[in-house]
Amino acid sequence: MMTDNPAILFIALAGVLTTLALGYVLRPLWRGARGVGAALVVALAVLTGTLYTTVGTPDALDPARRAAPRTLDAAITQLEIKLDQDPGQPEGWRLLARAYASRGDMEDASQAYDRAVQHAPDDPDMLAEAAEARAMAAPQRRFDARAVAMLERAIELQPMHQRARWFLGIAHRQAERPVDAVKVWEPLLEVVDARTGAALREQIDLARREAGLPPLPAAEPAVAPAPGITVAVSLDPQLGMQLPPDATLFVIARQPGGPPMPVAVKKLPATGFPLTVALGDGDSPMPTMKLSQLDRVELIARISASGNATPASGDFASQPVLVGTGKDARAALLIDQAVP
Repeated sequence: MMTDNPAILFIALAGVLTTLALGYVLRPLWRGARGVGAALVVALAVLTGTLYTTVGTPDALDPARRAAPRTLDAAITQLEIKLDQDPGQPEGWRLLARAYASRGDMEDASQAYDRAVQHAPDDPDMLAEAAEARAMAAPQRRFDARAVAMLERAIELQPMHQRARWFLGIAHRQAERPVDAVKVWEPLLEVVDARTGAALREQIDLARREAGLPPLPAAEPAVAPAPGITVAVSLDPQLGMQLPPDATLFVIARQPGGPPMPVAVKKLPATGFPLTVALGDGDSPMPTMKLSQLDRVELIARISASGNATPASGDFASQPVLVGTGKDARAALLIDQAVP
């Protein structure tokens, strides 16, 4: 009798296919010892079905269980259920924390980040985000001792982690330790862009004044940068739950209607979404074609499980976006589809 339950039907079909496959693979045992070969086939088929029922997700075949959430609260509920079933997912806890934060529940966001840090204690991005959420949930938005420890650990792992250094400097000023804030902030002036550097210098001079120190020497005039594009890249939470380990993010700019070779490309770890990527002439793989030579480019973001720049089935990707390359050009990409 045919069953209406897709999970039971799937398991039954899997058992039949497993038996046929193992029968072929174990042909030498059939010839040498038919009884032993038959016993192994049956045992392995039963074991395969048992493991899949226990560890696998046959319920995912049920369309009702694959329905995309229509509201933020529904997405949060789905994430909570999945993490309750499998709590060892730091990226899942990070997504849940960001969802809580977008809803304004900073206490819940801080607790979710704490769970994420438990499973990824050496991720500097995670540590900086967790410290920020902890401060946002605290009275008067103050960084407590645990938040400071997270920021110090992030800087230990990645000495020039800009976000961690910025927050740690704020924490030092909150604790009335302006000299320490100056020490943490000043190295950032060598790595940030001119606009960020100007705002940072103001804060450093305030801290130096509090510490009784003279202001910084006047900054040298900045050289105008070549045209580029600032790209904000975000990842759909549903795809985020399926993110392969050690996946790679490619942010690509191409000539519209031209060859597939990028005029600019950045390759990054697929972590820390949402993130901001700057594309410029220095990111061009071709010396004969630069980003600044084009008035418009086509942008796309793609996550590859293999780390290969060539598109492949199973990759996650955004829709292509056309954008100009003039001064202060900006674009936003949402990775929301799986490549068939």
